[in-house]
Amino acid sequence: MARIRGAKEHAARLRRLTSPEAANVLTQALFTVGQNVQTDAQISITTGAVSGNNHKPSAPGTPPNNDSGTLANNIETIIAGPLHVQVTSNAPHAAIQEFGGTINHPGGTAYFIGDDGLAVFVPDSSILSTYLPRTKPHTITLPERPYMRPAVAKNRKPGIELVRNAVNKLLKGRK
Repeated sequence: MARIRGAKEHAARLRRLTSPEAANVLTQALFTVGQNVQTDAQISITTGAVSGNNHKPSAPGTPPNNDSGTLANNIETIIAGPLHVQVTSNAPHAAIQEFGGTINHPGGTAYFIGDDGLAVFVPDSSILSTYLPRTKPHTITLPERPYMRPAVAKNRKPGIELVRNAVNKLLKGRK
């Protein structure tokens, strides 16, 4: 009967790749990639942005200019499980900034804080509405201002390389 050369070494490599320790190492590599995406998304929103009276909205198709900080400060990277990392923005206006869309304004007075799309509505019955202009119900359409997709695209190749390096170290028996 013929012997298979390197069978023990191959079996050892497979055990290392399927071990809980390998899952932890690879999850940490993915988490690093996620943090890089998070950082790049936050930088794209905050670089050159001016808050307050001198705030200028960003052009459609470019990342939103930071004003209140809500959008950039609500981007987070979490480990959702083994080999599962998520980068999300929990700001209420995150999706409409990323993808654009339509808001049905119910009437009353709308205050938009900066160009990040955060809207606070004051109903017509409010004491404030006595002193502020009223609006009728209408639709507001916001163009997309992607910040997350460009960050993912920027980190795709470096992220693949980082994970590839982690796998290669595991195959060679190093951490």
